Amino acid sequence: MPVIRLIRHAQATYGSENENGLTELGVHQAELLDEALARGRARAQRIAVGTLRRQADTALACRRSVTTDVSVDARWDEFAAVDVLARHGSIAPADGPRNSLGAPSGLRPRHFQTLLDDALTAWVLAGERSPCAESWPAFQRRAVAALNELAAALSGGEEAWAFTSAGVIAAIATALLDAPAETFLALNRVSVNASMTTIMIGAGGARLLSFNNHGHLEHDRALMSFR
Repeated sequence: MPVIRLIRHAQATYGSENENGLTELGVHQAELLDEALARGRARAQRIAVGTLRRQADTALACRRSVTTDVSVDARWDEFAAVDVLARHGSIAPADGPRNSLGAPSGLRPRHFQTLLDDALTAWVLAGERSPCAESWPAFQRRAVAALNELAAALSGGEEAWAFTSAGVIAAIATALLDAPAETFLALNRVSVNASMTTIMIGAGGARLLSFNNHGHLEHDRALMSFR
């Protein structure tokens, strides 16, 4: 059966002009991912990546395992966090500088994550009524459409990889499980940087085989990050 691996990008810098670039830890995570893929002799006939630098940099760091041309598809991009925070968030007004996500530059990542989780909850609950440029249902539809197109291009026994983001992976997993929209929030929250989610493509369509596999990082908890 064809297989698709959804690979979450490695850790990116937070709250700087270089928001999309990988941190030193992120580069190491991507290298360990590359080692795991090469060790397992995994080979992809098709590789897709979104337009975000953190996604492309993760694919570039997998020098040994990424051996075929990479196709860029914006449907693998993450939801627009800036828009979700602006429309559904509760960041207090501030006169000081803000980072590229619209949050005060001194805000700690953990505090920011709490604010983002609250905004995402409101975004999901709003459904098509959200004032965001892309609603939660529209975001999930385009993520699933990207998956379906990648799956349709595979023949029996072939494999495809998509270097993408936590929200895209969580949205697809929620759809494949036919789970309530709120499941997206829980899955998105626990997604580990440089983790892999595996999907089998069979006669009955796509099926979720594993979610958030990060065994290549588990030998050292310091290697595990969520933002």
